[in-house]
Amino acid sequence: MFGFEQYSKATLLLLSIAIYIPFKLTWTVIYNLFFHPLAKVPGPRFAAATYLYQTYHSVHYYAEVGKMHEKYGPIVRTTPDEVSLSDPTNYDLIFFVGSKYPKSKAYDCVGAGYSTFASKSHDLHRVRRTALNPFFSRKMVLELEDVVQDKARKLCALASRKFSTGKALDLHHAFRAVSIDVITDYAFADCYNLLERDDIGKEFFEMIQRRGPAIWVFQQWPGLRALAMSMPKWLASAMSPPIAHTLKLIEHCRKQCQSVKDAMDSGKLTASSRPTIFRELLSPDGKDDDYVIPTVDQLKDEAHSILAAAADTTGNAMTVAGYHTVSNPEIFATLKKELEEAFPNAEQNLSFVELEKLPYLTAVIKEGLRMSFGVPGRLPREVPPPGATFNGIFIPAGCVVGMSTWVLHQDPTYFPNPKKFDPSRWLDPKEARRIDKAFVPFSKGTRACVGMP
Repeated sequence: MFGFEQYSKATLLLLSIAIYIPFKLTWTVIYNLFFHPLAKVPGPRFAAATYLYQTYHSVHYYAEVGKMHEKYGPIVRTTPDEVSLSDPTNYDLIFFVGSKYPKSKAYDCVGAGYSTFASKSHDLHRVRRTALNPFFSRKMVLELEDVVQDKARKLCALASRKFSTGKALDLHHAFRAVSIDVITDYAFADCYNLLERDDIGKEFFEMIQRRGPAIWVFQQWPGLRALAMSMPKWLASAMSPPIAHTLKLIEHCRKQCQSVKDAMDSGKLTASSRPTIFRELLSPDGKDDDYVIPTVDQLKDEAHSILAAAADTTGNAMTVAGYHTVSNPEIFATLKKELEEAFPNAEQNLSFVELEKLPYLTAVIKEGLRMSFGVPGRLPREVPPPGATFNGIFIPAGCVVGMSTWVLHQDPTYFPNPKKFDPSRWLDPKEARRIDKAFVPFSKGTRACVGMP
């Protein structure tokens, strides 16, 4: 009737695909721009039309989102299905103990679904987090303070050796090495000893940093993550050294978890042995009735997640605080005076209990946390039924809302002159309480960072 009989089935199939794909893409863009439930939310049209806008900006999208808020206001559409909020008063509506806002599918790109960080199920997270909480309690941190003191002494010794010979020390990597050495000792009692390497872990950290752009690609095309993680090691090494490093690190995490399990099964680890995170997770002692001991493959997700977090967050804060302290004579002199008055004997150990009493040191640390941001991007959460209203705009259930630590910490309403490293902003108790409302380096609520003080 239409003359299609003259074409083969293969030709007709190809013709159908050639028509369908452009039609599908065009309709998707039209729907996202004009008929989507978020169509009336302000923001760049390109961001509303496609996820490619986010993928294009990659690891720098957090800065682009900050510019969006400056232009469009406290609520902007950052992807077809997500809005970003910059008003700190909204934070407690989403991130609170007992929140019903689950993590969005964006966390699938991390590839550690069984970890406490990436788990989307509230029930799974509760079980995993309950098991971890005692290990990050104040009591346990104080009991294992010697681990931190040991790494601090090693860093000071390394700095002394470098400076005595006129050499520089890259604190950017040295602080990260301290963080990794502490957490691996704390987690496995099997320290990576990056501080003892010639490059103090430079290659380790650069590989982790270089895989950052891949996360945004994996968000856009989730199937690529599964493909990348299933590549043979020789192929990964040839195509993407950061992916190859990730595969190697994951396998090393699995072997470490297996080693802990084997030691427990053989009786080499007893009640008198020094506690570690993964020994705690593998033990049924003191757990709720619904706790299921994880397999080694499941535990490796937790290990990889903890390592990835430790590689940047703590090290970033120490680097930012350290740089601004030594580059500002007034800050340096004030901090030095406070420390000398509290510890007149330069050789004595600086205990955590005594250090936390020092107001200016605490202010320097807080300002370092404010300007370093552990996770600069939004923390995406799905809106639960029946939906929610933010800044006068209704967001339907199933859509995603996110808030960025970086955006909040750069808000001049709470932090005047936000790009200035200014510990004094934390010294007045009344002002400190006010700006604390926008200070969220560890997030808040049930899903807050397990390592928060």
